[in-house]
Amino acid sequence: MNTEAESGVPGPVLKRELVRDHILQLIESQRPGDPIPSERTLCARLGVSRPTLRAAVDELVAAGLLVREHGRGMFVAPEKITQELVSGEQAMTVPQADGVWSSRLLEFTTLRAGARIGHRLRLSPAAKIVYVARLRLVDGTPMAIEHLHIRADLVPGLTPQELESGDLYDHLRRHHDVHVREAVQGIEPTVVTRAEAELLDVPELSPALLFERLTSDVRGRPVEYVHSLYRGDRYRIVSRLTLGPTAEAAPEPSSGHHPGIPPGDFAHGDPVASSTRGDVQQAP
Repeated sequence: MNTEAESGVPGPVLKRELVRDHILQLIESQRPGDPIPSERTLCARLGVSRPTLRAAVDELVAAGLLVREHGRGMFVAPEKITQELVSGEQAMTVPQADGVWSSRLLEFTTLRAGARIGHRLRLSPAAKIVYVARLRLVDGTPMAIEHLHIRADLVPGLTPQELESGDLYDHLRRHHDVHVREAVQGIEPTVVTRAEAELLDVPELSPALLFERLTSDVRGRPVEYVHSLYRGDRYRIVSRLTLGPTAEAAPEPSSGHHPGIPPGDFAHGDPVASSTRGDVQQAP
């Protein structure tokens, strides 16, 4: 575990995170099909080794954000199709996932937000955030790697112990008077890099689920930005849908279609209610 007091040199997890954020900032500033600088140029610009840079690039290629073309370089990938599971007007419950969950801290430090994280948290790039990398375990088995970026001004005195045990939002409420209210979360398929595979105890390039979440408090202030990598062989998302006239009606019928339900199956605009849970698979 690294802290700012112990060393000014970023640990390996944070170094990959900083490289990833820089490349994501490049992607977000350009259009689909635009080229990004070569690996050699990025290594020189960021002061990192080729393996560190390549690990971040591999992750973004696997997530469908970058495209490699042999002999030509790297390009911003085409835009993805985004589909909400349930509209903002409809209720959605998220029960606790199975198993006994615990955490092991990989890194814990305070640093500047930077352009990309600052934009998400509505902060100046020079503002301070608490960066936390932690390994989430279920019944002692590695299940996920989480990268948390929390506004430092909201959590003075936040300790590593608060991140290792219990519920983070409960700690924020009881110890820092931060009451979270809303989160916007996206989920995408990806594969794990070599470093991630070692932490999760799976083969390199194993399937995984990438979660990205922005959480706000009751005053509408962004509190944290998180991206997490969950093992695809042990973790899945299960949604329960109530279909047709028995579902609670939304103010206006939704358009398009719901994931996994063929377009046209509910052409008359029948409401769809949903609840979602995480389901941890038993080890073979």
